[in-house]
Amino acid sequence: MKRLLLVLAVAAIVAPVASAGGWATVGLSSLPSGTPAGKNWSVDLKVLQHGRTPLEGIAPVITITNNNDGESRQFTGTPTGKPGVYHADVVFPSAGTWSYEIWDDFSQTHTFKPVQIGAPGDSFPYLPLGLALALALGLAAATVGYRRHDREPAPVTNLREAA
Repeated sequence: MKRLLLVLAVAAIVAPVASAGGWATVGLSSLPSGTPAGKNWSVDLKVLQHGRTPLEGIAPVITITNNNDGESRQFTGTPTGKPGVYHADVVFPSAGTWSYEIWDDFSQTHTFKPVQIGAPGDSFPYLPLGLALALALGLAAATVGYRRHDREPAPVTNLREAA
C-alpha cells in the first residue's frame, strides 16, 4: 500500500512538469502594415523557447489570409545564421485586410492583429501634395494681383493734368 501511494505521489509531481515544457515566443523585426500589395514584407522572426532560449533547427511558417475572399498563402522562414532568428519575404498579392499567423514549428500558432495592405501606389501622398500645390498657386496669384493693383496709375479726370 505504501508503495502504491509513493508511485501515485511521484506521478502527481512528474506529470505536470513533463507537460509544462513546450512553449515558445515569436518576435518580429517589423510589421506588415503599410506594405503595398505585390511588394515584399521582409521580416526576421526570433523564436525563443520559454521566451528565453533561441530555438534552432526549426522552420517557422507565416500564413497570410485575405479577410475578404479567404485566399491564403504560406511562407517558410529560413535560418539567418543568428541563433533562433529566421527570415521570410512575404508578399501580399492584393490590397485589402489580411490576417497573419506564425506556426513556430515547436509548440503553437501565434496570431496577430489583421493589417490593411494598400494597393500599389497607395503610399504616395497625392492628396496632401495636391492641396499644398493648390495653396501655393493661389497665394502666387493673389500676390501678382495685389502688386498689379498697386502699380496702376490713378485714373485721369482732368485733361489739363494729363498734359
